[in-house]
Amino acid sequence: MQVCIHRGSKEIGGSCFEVVSDCGKRLVLDLGLPLDAEGNDKKYLPDIPGLDGSDDSLLAVLISHPHLDHFGLLGHISNNIPVIMGKDARNILIKAAPFLRGDWTVPALGLNFKSEIPFELGPFIITPYLIDHSGYDAYSILIEADGKRLFYSGDFRMHGRKAKLTEKLMAYPPEKIDVLLLEGSTLGRIENHESFPSETEIEEQLATVFTETTGLTLVHTSAQNIDRVVSIFRACKKTGKTLVIDLYTAVVLEATGNKNIPQSDWPEIALYIPEKQRIQIKQEQWFNLLTRHLKNRIFISSLQSISNKSVLLFRPIHMPDLDHANLLHNAVYIYSQWEGYWEKEENEYLRVWIEKQNIPKISIHTSGHASPAGLKRFAEALAPVRIVPIHTFMPEKYPELFETVEFHHDGDYWEV
Repeated sequence: MQVCIHRGSKEIGGSCFEVVSDCGKRLVLDLGLPLDAEGNDKKYLPDIPGLDGSDDSLLAVLISHPHLDHFGLLGHISNNIPVIMGKDARNILIKAAPFLRGDWTVPALGLNFKSEIPFELGPFIITPYLIDHSGYDAYSILIEADGKRLFYSGDFRMHGRKAKLTEKLMAYPPEKIDVLLLEGSTLGRIENHESFPSETEIEEQLATVFTETTGLTLVHTSAQNIDRVVSIFRACKKTGKTLVIDLYTAVVLEATGNKNIPQSDWPEIALYIPEKQRIQIKQEQWFNLLTRHLKNRIFISSLQSISNKSVLLFRPIHMPDLDHANLLHNAVYIYSQWEGYWEKEENEYLRVWIEKQNIPKISIHTSGHASPAGLKRFAEALAPVRIVPIHTFMPEKYPELFETVEFHHDGDYWEV
């Protein structure tokens, strides 16, 4: 069995790996859009034979989790190539697509992962493991062929709301791993001995700010970061505040299929449709969709009257409404995403708006990735013969934490 890292040996984002059996059958693991990409352009597609559907040796594309840097280029390949991923992750991408700018990728049909249930695909035996990550329905993946065992960590952590999944994998790991493709997103970002706050700690930080805020609280996070939405909701309950969401967020939460995750009809949640979204609903005739989530709908006048008791899951489409309704007096803006996104040029308009409105910005966030110490624990538990760095800007730091590190460049094929 051979492996090629098409993108990721010295880069975070745009992850893509190819696995080739001795008989020539192939799999692609992830097909992500690079973080520094200027739009979702076909030019970023790795040079992998058969992505146009012309080569039946390519059996499938396996997507570890629904983050753009792992699935974003799917829209540029043939729909005849099966896409295998988590059922809930697939549903989120399908339901979110109509709301989002550009050609949001909807994955082609394929099998759905079931955690710890192996399945055969040509010469390969594939076993997915549900894992803790900020992306919902995320998996690590074991691939067996030709007497060799390759384990792809995917993106993972052990300080989120699903930490028990990672701990379970480490307590009962698959045996005799020849190669571990190990993500190292946090190497170089923090010291090897440092750790990240847990989602529970994030919840406490949010609750403190909610309590101290006398106006409307804006929390800017991704609706697809389900762990964070749960943390925000729990902080609202602790502080007696109502969580206000839009239709897009309501649809994403519903798409998880998990009734234990906050939903639009819960009494502590209100649905507010910003004007830009209202126009979109009318243009697309999403009236049946809206009807499903109408139970707790409020209008701008209601939001004005309860602003000091509300937390808005903020999206930039809310900006005109908030301006027009004078809802920003004593407001606080909480940025709850990776700071790297905040610094991007495309967010200049948002930075200008916050400053113009004289709204204080508070950053409350934790990483979706394991700390260096967490990576070390993970590697020790799986005990692979070799560790290959991926999804990292700092592959040279791996030998500080791990033994038997083996480096490979993008585009090189090598034996497992």
